[in-house]
Amino acid sequence: MFKEYTQYDGLALAALVNAGEVSAKELLDAAVSQANKLNPKLNAIIHRFDERAYRSAQAGLPSGVFNGVPYLLKDLSFSFADEPITMGSRSVHIISEKDSEIVKRMKATGVNTFGKTNTPEFGLIITTEPKAHGATHNPFKKYYSSGGSSGGSAAAVASGIVPMAGAGDGGGSIRFPAAWCGAFGLKPSRGRNPMGPSFGEGWEGAVADHVITRSVRDSAAMLDATSGVEIGAPYVIAPPKGTFLQAAMRAPRQLTIALHQKPLIANTVVDKEVLAVLDQTAKQLEAMGHRVVPAEPNIDIEQFWHDFMVVVCAHTAFTIDNLERDFGIEHIQNLEPQTYNMALLGCSLSAVDLAHAKHGWHHSQYQTGLLLETYDMILCPTVPTPAVKHGILPPSRTDEMLMRSAEFLNKGFDMGKYAFRSGMIEKLSQPILGKMAFTLLGNVTGLPAMSLPLGMSKKGLPIGMQLIGRMNDEATLFSVAGEFERAGLFTKAAFEQ
Repeated sequence: MFKEYTQYDGLALAALVNAGEVSAKELLDAAVSQANKLNPKLNAIIHRFDERAYRSAQAGLPSGVFNGVPYLLKDLSFSFADEPITMGSRSVHIISEKDSEIVKRMKATGVNTFGKTNTPEFGLIITTEPKAHGATHNPFKKYYSSGGSSGGSAAAVASGIVPMAGAGDGGGSIRFPAAWCGAFGLKPSRGRNPMGPSFGEGWEGAVADHVITRSVRDSAAMLDATSGVEIGAPYVIAPPKGTFLQAAMRAPRQLTIALHQKPLIANTVVDKEVLAVLDQTAKQLEAMGHRVVPAEPNIDIEQFWHDFMVVVCAHTAFTIDNLERDFGIEHIQNLEPQTYNMALLGCSLSAVDLAHAKHGWHHSQYQTGLLLETYDMILCPTVPTPAVKHGILPPSRTDEMLMRSAEFLNKGFDMGKYAFRSGMIEKLSQPILGKMAFTLLGNVTGLPAMSLPLGMSKKGLPIGMQLIGRMNDEATLFSVAGEFERAGLFTKAAFEQ
């Protein structure tokens, strides 16, 4: 057994394989041992195919930058040929016929995938507590949330099962669990990574797939390998000058950074411990030679949450309709109440409502763009609080009963529009949206954003800080992240505690 497995990041493990010091099988042995020991406590991995991975190691993996590195994929948007995908739902069990484009590119790096990680149903909420597979526990504290929707991937990385895992982000779903599990998570610019071939974009461009990692350089190297032009993609964005890995290894130029402290969701209280880490991070940036200045994007926060909910509800309705068309009604008969309710709301909206919401997104994009004319990037918390206990973020039984009643109330009455206009949706969604009060900006605007593990609460739970960059400028984000990491400012992973 390769006992030093957790001491290395992905690139270092691959270097050992390439040097002949350890084999891909030995790395897989170590990962499988970690998974067998830790997953019963975490519930991070919900589907395993170890034997397939052992056959791949025996046959020889592609000699890419991550040759032989054990790997996991989030069970949502990553289609892995001949393996099931459930999207966190009791209603869905589809065998993928082919790899999605990003999985093809990830495979080409030489990673050895042996399982799928837990996610909330259709990735719709920011805690990984699906009824289909049960809750994923935070690796720092059992019975606490690992975040979502990439909570399974974040827990697997932070606990030392794998050095990195596939993840996706539509409202903070890479950065959010990275923050709560003490890992590094970057959401790329809109259009940087492929979403096809089945889709051109997710949630009107809000969704971006990438990885959660322990090291900055692993994230950068994977983005080098997966980004680029895709057939039929709605966006073609400029490649970086040089590589992202090179950017992660060099010091950034002197930057002017906007300090964003006001949540973009009303009635959101930022925890005092989070504010203390924010202040500490601003001082650390200034000590590195950067300039940090308080500045806020000029965004109408009431319109901001409404526009996001309109888009997500419309696309949830599309997802449910698409599943029924392609696979039959049996795939949508056992949906969780919040999923069904969001689809119901989406069905009640018009094309004009969606167009208005997208127009609102443009206003947020423009105002944030104006801010980034003056500042190189934006500093803010990733999440307003450290991780919360299980059972707090999912709808309560009372809320679920209200949601189920909507099916009957909707007959002969436009329940969806009434729910928006009456304030019902704002009230029901606030506990979730409030936690997304800083991450949503990156998804609505399409800007690259990352969460850095820079603090710990008194309860021993990680606190992440977020930096949002200019469009297509992941390189500067990686440079700043690398600077923090080399300075020893990242908190220790859960397995190092």
